[in-house]
Amino acid sequence: MLKIGLTGGIASGKSLVAARLNELGAILIDADVIAREVVERGTEGLQRVAEAFGHEVLDPAGRLDRARLGGIVFADPARREVLNGIVHPLVRARAAELMRAASPGSVVVQDIPLLVETGQGSSFHLVLVVDAPEELRVQRMTSLRGMSEAEARSRIAAQASREERLAAADVVLDNAGSRGEIVAQVDALWEERLLPFARNLATRTRAARQGGARMVPSDPAWPAIAERLAARIRKAVPELLAVDHIGSTSVPGLPAKGVIDLQLTVDSLATADRVADALGDAGFPLVPGAGRDTAKPGFEDPALWLKRFHASADPGQPVNVHVRVAGSPGWRYALLFRDWLRADPSGRAAYLAEKEKLAERFAGDASTARYAEAKEPWFTEHALPLMEAWADSSGWQPPSYSS
Repeated sequence: MLKIGLTGGIASGKSLVAARLNELGAILIDADVIAREVVERGTEGLQRVAEAFGHEVLDPAGRLDRARLGGIVFADPARREVLNGIVHPLVRARAAELMRAASPGSVVVQDIPLLVETGQGSSFHLVLVVDAPEELRVQRMTSLRGMSEAEARSRIAAQASREERLAAADVVLDNAGSRGEIVAQVDALWEERLLPFARNLATRTRAARQGGARMVPSDPAWPAIAERLAARIRKAVPELLAVDHIGSTSVPGLPAKGVIDLQLTVDSLATADRVADALGDAGFPLVPGAGRDTAKPGFEDPALWLKRFHASADPGQPVNVHVRVAGSPGWRYALLFRDWLRADPSGRAAYLAEKEKLAERFAGDASTARYAEAKEPWFTEHALPLMEAWADSSGWQPPSYSS
């Protein structure tokens, strides 16, 4: 199933987005609803809240007095942490139960107001953030919810900052406009990304990529995207020794095709095969027949260049995942090439010139296959001696991993 984490600041319009996704066919798991359920009268959660905050937070019927409790926790961050420590584990446990009950091909959306604050982003295939300017959110809270301006700003201050939410987002939905505008964004996302992603996950299929190699300017967001992807992979596959951002998008200032390359380090190809299903579940299915790097001089034995290759099932973000054995020549080459390009401006310039020349030559191709093949002589004849010389002069060494 495709697991979506949905969040947004208070009064951003997250509930509207959640409702529309539910209308389109997503299974909705609402953390706010669950948070109420786990502290209903007679529950263990309510008992623990009363023990922590006193029975004055209960009304005469023994139910939670939410207004009284809210007045306590929004005025005191330490008390709010106590409440979160009681409620959040109960909410997560119940959400996990509901998730397990969903069918394999489902799109499951978890509406979690404090997703960023509780560090849950890596548990989802995508994080959607509903965004709106703070002043508009304050206006919504005062006019539609009857809050004072001070109370509205206090609620905003108690949550993650806008910058923190945007940093966690794979998709940002702008809700500064009309209801029709945000609904249109959600509908397009559903048809163009979420449904294809869910189908690809269910069939263990990489997302289709159309067209040949086309360079785009370096994007400062690429490292953050890579780190979000790496965090999901590390959570799904704890057996990995390392996850590294490699390739052109890992080199600041270098134009690239916009494909994120990640290298996953394992202790053996047997481990790579054992974790293949977990990578597929995380959104990175195995690509059959793509398990070999091109041999370089000094290490011509083809067996030394074996790897496992996975790619993203997400049509919205192309990703290549190279699973290589620690110490293998392909593993070392990928790390050295990246670090050499980061350190050597002339190397970056030469590589960019080669890429642009080949991209122009194969501009009409339907795929990047011939472009990639044509780069190999440059890697061997030009880059390899220069990067090895740089490694010798700089003392560069690849990471080592204790057994």
